[in-house]
Amino acid sequence: MRRPVTASLAGLLLLVVTPFAVAENWPAWRGAAGTGISVEHDLPSEFGPEENVHWKTPLPGEGNSTPIIWDGHVFVTCPRDGGKVRSLIAIDRDSGEPLWSYDVAYAAEETTHRDNPFCSGSPTTDGELVYAAFGSAGVVACDFEGNKIWQRDLGSLTHHFGQATTPVLYRGLLIIHRGPGEPTHIVGLNKRTGETVWETPEVGKNDKIYGSWSTPVIYRVGDRDEFVLSMPGEVKGYDPLTGKEKWKCAGLGPSNYADTAVGENILIGVSGFQKSMMAVRMGGEGNVTETHRMWHVPRTQQRIGSGVISDGYLYVSNATGIAECIDVSDGKTVWKERLGGKLWGSILMAGDRLYVSNTEGDIFILRASPQFERIRKISMGEQMKAALAPSDGQFFIRTYENLYCVGQRRQ
Repeated sequence: MRRPVTASLAGLLLLVVTPFAVAENWPAWRGAAGTGISVEHDLPSEFGPEENVHWKTPLPGEGNSTPIIWDGHVFVTCPRDGGKVRSLIAIDRDSGEPLWSYDVAYAAEETTHRDNPFCSGSPTTDGELVYAAFGSAGVVACDFEGNKIWQRDLGSLTHHFGQATTPVLYRGLLIIHRGPGEPTHIVGLNKRTGETVWETPEVGKNDKIYGSWSTPVIYRVGDRDEFVLSMPGEVKGYDPLTGKEKWKCAGLGPSNYADTAVGENILIGVSGFQKSMMAVRMGGEGNVTETHRMWHVPRTQQRIGSGVISDGYLYVSNATGIAECIDVSDGKTVWKERLGGKLWGSILMAGDRLYVSNTEGDIFILRASPQFERIRKISMGEQMKAALAPSDGQFFIRTYENLYCVGQRRQ
C-alpha cells in the first residue's frame, strides 16, 4: 500500500561541482561507489541532539539501515508492527516532513535477531526510481512520488539472525545478495521491470555462525567490471552482467558481517566472531588462493561494521569499541585505540576525517592518518547502528528513534 504526498521528481546529476565545494548525492548504502568514501569536505564537526540540527523527524520503528539522499529527497527503510509491515519512506530534504510511505505487508513468521530489526538493508536509487529489498517480503521499486513501478516476491529466507544486505545498481540491473540462510542466492533483476535476468545459487545454512551479510561492491579491474562478496570461508568475485563466478580465494571464517573493503587494486575480506581477515590482489581467475592472496590474519577482533581503504591503510572499527588502522601491504596493525561502547557503525571517510558511531549513540571523528588522532566525540543520546550519510554539506543520522539532518545545505 502507498501513503501518497505530492513530491517532485529528483534531478539526474549525481555530483555537482561548485567553485567552493563538491556537493554529492548519497544514493546507496556506503555511497555511489559502495566504499564508504565521500568526495565532500568540511562536513559538520560540531553538532548534537540539540546543536546544529536542521531538522529531526521521528521514525515509526527501530532500524539499522542507513538513509540515502538524492537532491531534495531522503529515503529510509523502516519496520512497523514488529516487521509485519515493512516501509520505504520518503522525507523532504529541506523540511524533514514525510512525503510518502510505500508499505509491504508480511504476516508470515520470519526469524531475526533483537539487534537486527527487519528492514536493516538500506534503499538504493538511480535518481529516477528508488529500490528496497525487504528479505522474505520481497523487492519493490517506486518512483519519487511514491508510485509502485514493480514489486517481486523472490521467496522466503530463513536465518537465525535475519538479513541486512542492500541492492546494488549496475547498468540496467539491480543486483541483490539474498542471504544469509536458507536459501542463499544472488539475483540480477531488470531495474525497470523487476524481471530476473540471472540467478546464482550459493551455499546457505540456517546456522548462527554461518552466513554472509556482505553487500556486493562493484569495481573495475583491467578492462572489466566485477563485484565482490565476502562469503562463508572465502572472498568471491563475479561478473555483474551474468552473475557467474570469476574467482574465489579461501581463508575467511564462516560468518561475515562487513562488506569487502575495496581500493588500490586490493580487496580485503573481514570475518566476524573474531575469525580471519585477508587481502586479495585484483585480477585473478579461478581459485586464486595460492596466486593472489597477499596476506592472511587468522584471528582478529569481532567486527560488524565495514571499513575503508585510503593511501595504503585500512581503517576498521571493532565491536569491542576499538578503532584500528592496518597497513594494507602486510595486514599489520599500525594503531589500535579504544573509543568506547560497541562500535557497530561502518566507517565513513570524507576528506582526511573518519566518522564512526557506537550503539550507545556516540559519534567519533578521527583523523585518517597512520598517526592516531581523535578529533571529537559527539553524543546523540539515542541508540544507533546505522552509518552516517553525508550530502551537500550535511549529515543524515538515523537512530532508533529519529532521523536527524545536521548542518546547513550548501546549495
